[in-house]
Amino acid sequence: MKKIFIAIVFIILGTQYGICQSKHTFEIANGAFQYDGKPVQIHSGEMHFARIPKEYWRQRLKMLRAMGMNTVATYVFWNHHETSPGVWDFKTGNRDIREFIKIAQQEGLMVILRPGPYACAEWEFGGYPWWLQNDKDMVIRSKNQNFLDSCRVYINQLVNQVKDLQITHGGPVIMVQAENEFGSYVAQRKDVPLADHKVYSAAIKDMLINAGIDVPLFTSDGDWLFEGGTIKGALPTANGETDTKNLKKLVNQYNNGKGPYMAAEYYPGWLDHWGEKFEKVPEASVVKELEQFLKDTISFNIYMAHGGTNFGFTSGANYDKEHQIEPDITSYDYDAPISEAGWATSKFMAIRNLMKKYVNYPIPEVPAQIPVVQLPPIKLTKTADLLEMAKNQEPVLSDTPQTFESLKQGHGYVLYSRKFTQPISGTLHIEGIRDYATIYVNGEKVGELNRQANTFTCPIDIPFNARLDILVENLGRINYGGEIIHNLKGIISPVKIDDHEITGNWQMYHLPMDKVPALAAGNTNTTGHPTLYEGTFNVNNTGDTFLNMQGWGKGIVFVNGINIGRYWKIGPQQTLYLPGCWLKKGMNSIVVLDQLNSTKQTEISTVTVPALDAVIAK
Repeated sequence: MKKIFIAIVFIILGTQYGICQSKHTFEIANGAFQYDGKPVQIHSGEMHFARIPKEYWRQRLKMLRAMGMNTVATYVFWNHHETSPGVWDFKTGNRDIREFIKIAQQEGLMVILRPGPYACAEWEFGGYPWWLQNDKDMVIRSKNQNFLDSCRVYINQLVNQVKDLQITHGGPVIMVQAENEFGSYVAQRKDVPLADHKVYSAAIKDMLINAGIDVPLFTSDGDWLFEGGTIKGALPTANGETDTKNLKKLVNQYNNGKGPYMAAEYYPGWLDHWGEKFEKVPEASVVKELEQFLKDTISFNIYMAHGGTNFGFTSGANYDKEHQIEPDITSYDYDAPISEAGWATSKFMAIRNLMKKYVNYPIPEVPAQIPVVQLPPIKLTKTADLLEMAKNQEPVLSDTPQTFESLKQGHGYVLYSRKFTQPISGTLHIEGIRDYATIYVNGEKVGELNRQANTFTCPIDIPFNARLDILVENLGRINYGGEIIHNLKGIISPVKIDDHEITGNWQMYHLPMDKVPALAAGNTNTTGHPTLYEGTFNVNNTGDTFLNMQGWGKGIVFVNGINIGRYWKIGPQQTLYLPGCWLKKGMNSIVVLDQLNSTKQTEISTVTVPALDAVIAK
């Protein structure tokens, strides 16, 4: 009797959590998506497992189902999994892609994978590993053999992880994207013949198939960019198109006069840059446009349904005619219907109510919100001068400043230092600053250079026997557009004072901040110097919270050894999301780096509501 009871319990749990999965089919046939031989409309929401703590994956996927979606789409970021050259991680923390896909299946969701190898997504370097740039014979996103060979390795590594999770093998993965938004890149790289572009994109499709992808492939572009972006044998889908007649017309043109039709990226919000206003999309327009898709049987993917967070140094950057770089903020809230912390917004509820009117499958209740806590002010009891810490290591010596890449460092900071035996004064010129620098003469801050603000010069007066220190920060590599091929960091051009190039005796100190720095005993805190602050705090009840960074300058924060992202007084983001799953009952630790340190800090506070659209500081 006991064995029968256990068997019944296992069957019930298996049904509830997807342990026992019956095999289904998915195909493109007769101009439609077909699931188990019947036409199906894909109602997808995008979220990226790399931007969500693993502990919260199930709650976020439950939220997606409760919004009325039947599918989740996710990018796979190459550089999230190849953590250093030839070192792959598909298992630890939020890199466990198999677990994310399995949870999605358990929660009743189909899965669309978007593996790139180029992803964009406001992610660092569009997903490419930074060290690809150290191969001088490599040309990324092209038919260049070295690049294709690297892509093949990545694709094989990834597909080995997921091929048995395709619907053809009993899993939930129904479609895989080949490349990404390639049409826009073709449009911006007219210096490359279209035929060469097509050789490259076809090669990516073939690599996916040869590696073991046997579900339908698709491409994703603005439909006015289909000429450059489509790949023979892959379904064209449209990004940013809300005119359903136009969408159908252009898909027909590039897909033998038939569907299915899909808006692969429908935008309910938008991305955000430091120093610019927080973008919002009206709820009413979102509901109206989604309803048109539902009425006209257009499948869709809401990008983003839930944005998450650019933890650590994962945020990328854009650019425009006025700015060489527009670095993305830490939050990837995106004004999405599911907020950065996983909350149901009014936009979420409006979409949920809309879906209830149109779908014939059950929509579950909205799951409980993860608890939010406000902690007592955290006392900062230890400090250290970053410039002094940097110089405790052996420097790299060179006649000219070296890039991050030449120094074999991907992210964080590099301190460039040089001793002057003769006085010199004038205007310091560093046209190749990548991306933000604070300048010191004999330890006194004399200026800031900022690629985001197009500030490449400052007055300087270096006396006899003085030292020049330049602390340079990588603000994230460009993730979109033709300039993605120019992504070196650090100082990439000559350093000049007036017309005189400063060469010889440069010393460079690594500060990758890939691990939380250990502060020595004692306190060193010089106003105007980049300073590390350390504190401990006790937590009785864990929950999500937001660090209040108003009143701070610019830097990064580690909590319990995890880099939770960048802050910058220019806004619009003024808080940092701290997931409760990364706190522990009892003692916790915090380390804050403030590069500017204009004001000595003694504590840091938390709030229960994020500030993502605060007034921008001038």
